[in-house]
Amino acid sequence: MDIPATPSFRLDGKRALVTGAGRGIGLAAAVALAEAGAEVTLAARTASEIDTAAQAIGKNACAAVLDVSDLAAVEQFFASRAPFHVLVNNAGTNRPKPMWEASEADFDAVMDLNVKSAFFVAQACAKALIAAGEKGSLIHMGSQMGHVGGPNRSLYCASKWAMEGMNKAMALDLASHAIRSNTIAPTFIETPLTKPMFEDAAFKASVLAKIKLGRIGRVEDLMGAVVFLASDASALMTGTSLVVDGGWTAE
Repeated sequence: MDIPATPSFRLDGKRALVTGAGRGIGLAAAVALAEAGAEVTLAARTASEIDTAAQAIGKNACAAVLDVSDLAAVEQFFASRAPFHVLVNNAGTNRPKPMWEASEADFDAVMDLNVKSAFFVAQACAKALIAAGEKGSLIHMGSQMGHVGGPNRSLYCASKWAMEGMNKAMALDLASHAIRSNTIAPTFIETPLTKPMFEDAAFKASVLAKIKLGRIGRVEDLMGAVVFLASDASALMTGTSLVVDGGWTAE
């Protein structure tokens, strides 16, 4: 009798890059990939954060200062390194406000980082893999707000819905090169950036009313999803979104 073998969640021998890796979701993703055996490069604009994080993770991690909004720097970064088999496209921003208050500067800040920079980082990563003839996994950090709307989040929703479309098209372009592209779409996750938001009791209550499992997300809730999409365990997944939202979008 032929017994199927469970695909490996291990990432030994793989090179991974995480953008926006100094804290929060990016840091958690880097830790998860390193624990699974990948050699992880933590990238961010602030050297002190990623240096400290890489040292804390240990021998499987190193830090690289990179401003993903500087497209010339992005091109040079990938040209000077061996291809990355795993990309966690995590750098992003938000400027929550009613749509009638959003300025052109707000629009440009959110769309340039969340969409434009994410696109060209993914492109550079994929081009290096294609040139080397190696397969890979692109993981874009989306949001439940790429599947629904939310008050005061017109710009953020626009950017994350755009990321979902970008992801699907990238998956089609890259499938013949054995490069997969998927998103992770979290609900509200408590991080150093979002923690002050939850000090507003009314806002926190409104969020908890939508999360059916009854709690704010933690970065640990996303670590398994990152390893899954990076590994052979998700070998037939591409062009889709792994929604980690506690039931928010189920209703």
